[in-house]
Amino acid sequence: MAQTISLSTDRLSIDEVVRVARGGARVRVTPKATAAMKKSRAVVERALHDGQAHYGINTGFGSLSKQRIGAADLATLQRNLIRSHAAGVGEALPRDVVRAMMLLLAASLSRGHSGVRPMVCETIVAMLNKGVTPVVPSVGSVGASGDLAPLSAVALVAMGEGRAELGGRRMPGGSALRKAGVKPLVLSAKEGLALINGTHLMAGWGSLISHDASTLFRAAVIAAAMSIDACRGTDEFLDARLYEARRNQSAGAVAERMRELLKGSSILPSHAENDPRVQDPYSLRATPTVLGACWHAMGNLNTVLEYDELGAVTDNPLVFPTARGGDIISGANFHGMPLAIPLDSMAIALCHIAGIAERRVYLMTGAFEPESRLKPFLAPGPGLQSGMMIAQYTAAACVNEMVGLAAPASVANVPTSAGMEDYNSFGPRSAAKAARSLDLARKVVAIEFLCASQALEEHRPLRSGKGVEAAHKIIRTRVKPLVEDRPLTDDIEAIAAMIESGGFGKL
Repeated sequence: MAQTISLSTDRLSIDEVVRVARGGARVRVTPKATAAMKKSRAVVERALHDGQAHYGINTGFGSLSKQRIGAADLATLQRNLIRSHAAGVGEALPRDVVRAMMLLLAASLSRGHSGVRPMVCETIVAMLNKGVTPVVPSVGSVGASGDLAPLSAVALVAMGEGRAELGGRRMPGGSALRKAGVKPLVLSAKEGLALINGTHLMAGWGSLISHDASTLFRAAVIAAAMSIDACRGTDEFLDARLYEARRNQSAGAVAERMRELLKGSSILPSHAENDPRVQDPYSLRATPTVLGACWHAMGNLNTVLEYDELGAVTDNPLVFPTARGGDIISGANFHGMPLAIPLDSMAIALCHIAGIAERRVYLMTGAFEPESRLKPFLAPGPGLQSGMMIAQYTAAACVNEMVGLAAPASVANVPTSAGMEDYNSFGPRSAAKAARSLDLARKVVAIEFLCASQALEEHRPLRSGKGVEAAHKIIRTRVKPLVEDRPLTDDIEAIAAMIESGGFGKL
């Protein structure tokens, strides 16, 4: 039975977002959340009769905010907002990204500061639970004033318009709601704005990226440890005293993990004496320092999500009920810069995870170090066979693309809305680049696993540490040793899939 995630005024966790996004949990709105939404809605209802201008409630939007809207047109105003802002382009976002965005939208509304009726939140939750996933174009949000275009695509389906996926088929949004038994929303004052004025795409996508990057990182550390014995390197640089002297806890934690993985290796002592090498290349020796820095940078995104964004309300204006009635306050909680910068940093960290892994692949396939006792390109019969030569080329191609993806999106501002929205975050582009970089990094680490597992075969009957050998055994369930040339694409993809699913996570 699927777990149920409750929406109240509390924050969600990254794991909860991932479970809902990938179909492993249902969602329910708690009575506490319902009560909070009713209180904030009462403030909005009173504001409709106070004769004052309230942004997005009885005014236009963005640079049109000076335009007052009459009571008879307030519902039309909200409907027009959704229709006009559904202007995204490009291929559709992945289903799990859309579902993560919908969950965070519902969670934000449930905290009782958006001024919507409970049914608005409940409709989004019903769509999640019944598998109605809007088709959302991937390009269109500038990451400020909320993820307007992507969220509008979601709201459009909630209104019975747009396009959606249900049961693996795409269809008109209204048809999907009817088949799922969900009643379309008829929006009231403020509700259209509340549906689209948040950072939910950035935060939802960022949660999936953070989760999957952590899974990749754990696999990358295992692959690096495997490469040490594959190259007949030393474990001297894993000495804890080095990292205590550097005062670098992240690097020390990586070194400790690699020591655990290599514990019991018979390859390490086999060349402890009379080995002419004094030091290993940086791609081996600096691995804890480089990966430790990556882990630290990746942690910034995790911290922002877990402690801030997954408990946030990112609408505008916000409603604060009080004993006297309540206040409606305009601000910029919808601005995505708190997420954009960590997402940009994630792409940089991933670049280094893949970059140093590719260097170890080069080290194993180049066979320029006699003491490694590896054949050129790990080919059983070099010359007649090319072995894993082109696997290294593929890793290099992935790393090259990642260099471009590491250029931050958040530093280049393009103003919008006739200058009213004059400094944007472009956090969704940061998320898109990080997601692509994550996929490429996963392929590079898969190639390292492919090469390192083949290299270990060359050192038999000697064996690596218990943890490394367990990873080698997992790989061999899907990828057999190379005994003659064969296409390597399926091997790389199989290992990448194991990394993505967390297949190495329990070692």
